[in-house]
Amino acid sequence: QVQLVESGGGLVQAGGSLRLSCAASGRTFSPYTMAWFRQAPGKERDIVAAIIWSGRSTYYMDSVKGRFTISRDNAKNTIYLQMNSLKPEDTAVYYCAADRAPWTGSWHHDTARYDYWGQGTQVTVSS
Repeated sequence: QVQLVESGGGLVQAGGSLRLSCAASGRTFSPYTMAWFRQAPGKERDIVAAIIWSGRSTYYMDSVKGRFTISRDNAKNTIYLQMNSLKPEDTAVYYCAADRAPWTGSWHHDTARYDYWGQGTQVTVSS
C-alpha cells in the first residue's frame, strides 16, 4: 500500500508560480508511473502531467505545456509539479496518483488506471 500526500497549493495571482509536492509513504514508489490530475468544480478529473519511474519520459496536457514541469526524486519518494505563468483557468483541486503497472509507452488518462491517490490540494489563481 502507498499513501500519497500533496502539499504546496494556495492562492496566487495570475502570472504567479506555485510548486506542488506529493510525498509517498508505505512502500517505495520508484517503479511506478506518477501523475498529477486536476479537477475544477463541475468538471471531470483530467490528467495534467505524468512521469515514468526513471524521469526520462514525461507527458503534459496541451494547455500547460511550457508552463508546468513535472519531476521526481525517487530517493525522497516525492514528485513535484512546478507551475509557472498560472492562469485563472488553472484553478482546481490538484491530485497526485500512482500507477503500479509497468509503463508500456502509453500515457493513461483514465483515472481508473491509477491505483493510489492523494487527498488533493487546492490551487486558486485570481485574475
